[in-house]
Amino acid sequence: MKLLSILLASFVCVSLSAQQILYINSNDHLQKGYPFSQATLVNNIIYLSGELGTTSDGTLVEGGIVPETIQALKNISETLEYMESSIDNVFKCTCMLADIKDWPQMSKAYKSFFKPERLPARSAFAGSGLALNARIELECWAVLKD
Repeated sequence: MKLLSILLASFVCVSLSAQQILYINSNDHLQKGYPFSQATLVNNIIYLSGELGTTSDGTLVEGGIVPETIQALKNISETLEYMESSIDNVFKCTCMLADIKDWPQMSKAYKSFFKPERLPARSAFAGSGLALNARIELECWAVLKD
């Protein structure tokens, strides 16, 4: 019940009970008119939309792959905390890179966010371009509670 109270206080949620899907969006996210939800919750699994290394005002952090990776993971952590979960509950990540040559630096920054015994399964690939000319977009799956 505590989780539901927090979700309703912090996010605008739409539940499709027949499908057991909860769509999670902050008011700020909705006001920006993005064409996706921040997260969906299905059977205790959190599916987070891709995160860029942006600040709360939507500005991409400067400095390249390392600061962008750290900021994207901070954004993911914040969303998970709002949902009474944590970065420790992430079990799968997909890393989309603007340039595969950034993989070693991204991996080092990424790995610093996780406990060594709790490294999520992960995929990484390079694409032809990311929104805002970002160097990385991270998409993660997590369980609701530990």
